[in-house]
Amino acid sequence: MIHQDATTTLTAAGLADDDDFPLLEAAIACALHDDPMREAEPVRLLARQAAGRLIERIGGEPVEDALTETLSSDLRLTGDLIHGGDPANTDIIAVAERRRGLSVALAVFYLDAARQAGILATGVDFPGHFLIRVETADGPVALDPFSQGQLVLPSELTRRALCAGLTPHVADRLDLLMAPVTARQALIRLQAMQFSRAIAAGDCKAAERSALRRALLDPDDHRPWLDVAAARERCGALNGAMEALARAEDLDGPALVRRQTSFDRVRLQLN
Repeated sequence: MIHQDATTTLTAAGLADDDDFPLLEAAIACALHDDPMREAEPVRLLARQAAGRLIERIGGEPVEDALTETLSSDLRLTGDLIHGGDPANTDIIAVAERRRGLSVALAVFYLDAARQAGILATGVDFPGHFLIRVETADGPVALDPFSQGQLVLPSELTRRALCAGLTPHVADRLDLLMAPVTARQALIRLQAMQFSRAIAAGDCKAAERSALRRALLDPDDHRPWLDVAAARERCGALNGAMEALARAEDLDGPALVRRQTSFDRVRLQLN
């Protein structure tokens, strides 16, 4: 896949309804948008193996156990405890090769396998740590893909929420802590994480690419264009930054005053 093909795939994904969002292929396109000179078929092969083994397990054990055993035991997907800051942990192609990554990247395989097996599972945008919500006959349960898919009890969810800085009256609300997000939102969180890491590392080009992917995946959201503008400004691409700010303005007129400040700052550098 060349860079333009990845852009085309992401554009189509951005226009898809949430129920039809192609999570796996969009995640692959994100990785190839960053580096098109790679082979993506191992990702698809791993996803097919996950779905096939999960389907075989259904009926013989609870669905949450089947999902955990398939993805963590059979296919050895787990969190990278040693090199958490490695960029490979947020790249779906590298995750498939290494069988290690961050929770939101691992969640792509969990969610794709669950969908193919007919299991109702969604992501949970938990503070600091992405989780998987699985609907069972006894109600929803939370799984942690980073910790080999282990079940996260309500008391542990509350503890984690408090550690993340949530107030006690929010940390006790399981309906809030386990609020589901769409597959699109899960992939956008992964790209947002890549943006933050690239900015911290001073890699403005990588930051720009990740922000552009978010803009493609959610074409109605003005916020990715603000990040595109910030990345381009750091790179010294001031005209490009102005173009990105204009795109943000087209999408969200009410925030004009805040963006006007950014316009003026960039324009001053151009003059």
